[in-house]
Amino acid sequence: MKSKKLSELIIKNFKTSGFVLSEPDVLLDSDYIIERSGEKFRSSMLTFDREDGKTMCLRPDLTVASCISFLQKKTSSKIYYSGQAYRRSSGKGVNFINDQLGIEILGSKNFIKDDFKVISTILNSAKKIKMKKIKIKVGDISLFKSLINSLEMPERWKLRLIRHFWRPSYFEELLKRLEKNTDIDSVTFDSDKKRFNEMKKLDQEKVIAGRSISEILKRFDKKIKDPRSFTDGKEIVKIIKSFLKINCKLSELDKKLFDFIKKNNLKKNIFKNFKSILNLEKLDQDIEFIANFGRDVEYYTGIVFEVFSGKKEIARGGRYDDLLKSLGAKKNIPAVGAAINLKNI
Repeated sequence: MKSKKLSELIIKNFKTSGFVLSEPDVLLDSDYIIERSGEKFRSSMLTFDREDGKTMCLRPDLTVASCISFLQKKTSSKIYYSGQAYRRSSGKGVNFINDQLGIEILGSKNFIKDDFKVISTILNSAKKIKMKKIKIKVGDISLFKSLINSLEMPERWKLRLIRHFWRPSYFEELLKRLEKNTDIDSVTFDSDKKRFNEMKKLDQEKVIAGRSISEILKRFDKKIKDPRSFTDGKEIVKIIKSFLKINCKLSELDKKLFDFIKKNNLKKNIFKNFKSILNLEKLDQDIEFIANFGRDVEYYTGIVFEVFSGKKEIARGGRYDDLLKSLGAKKNIPAVGAAINLKNI
């Protein structure tokens, strides 16, 4: 009963903030999700086969389900949902049903305003239900991408580091290889080149693991044309690790980034697009910035955050501007959202 009343208070706040109810489908085409989003959800999906042979799954993620609904049903671009996500877990005693209340802003290009709107709405909801000792942790995946793209290293390494940033263990392996200037072997390179020529003959609009054939070919082309010699890996890794150690109060971030740029002799404007993070100071809230944060979800592209009450995580979210294209949109569609974890309130 208490949980129901708290949910009602949160939903009332969502409505007051201008969000409209969306009810994404519970059953989804599992092949569609895997084809569009890669292998991200395969191991955690709860699947079954229909009589016609199609493999279906219970929605593993309400953000993904909401995005599919937005594309298929042309729902409102400012939505809230109340429902359950279903994921298999290897942890003992972990419930595979996650009750969530969430909000999404889809299609709006006012990034700074929308990021602030989502976080402030979640924060206000927490206050409405009398949550105490509220703290916010934030990161920004786009800052990492800006840093990598500004560094003097082969394009193939930039693509690898950005693509695998969300996989911390493998990312660390890549840093070790980069530090030792250990590139791919000639057999792998020849295999890439052969596959590149084969894919030229395929339908360029066909989607594989969330990317069209034409997009994949562009990446291959950069790999093939990129010079193979590179000897500055050790210094590059040092800069990357230094950035990922940045951990400070939000009010100190501007100075921290300035000092980081100056110390490493980098271009002054590489972090010019981080106004969305600094705008959060208007919340007048205890906010901690962590550069090495928000890497456990592949589809985040910009600001990422978690809201805590004491030591309990009560909500998380972020910006994911590439996700809708991977789910079938013709181009990237700006999107930001967050979900409240009901079991922790």
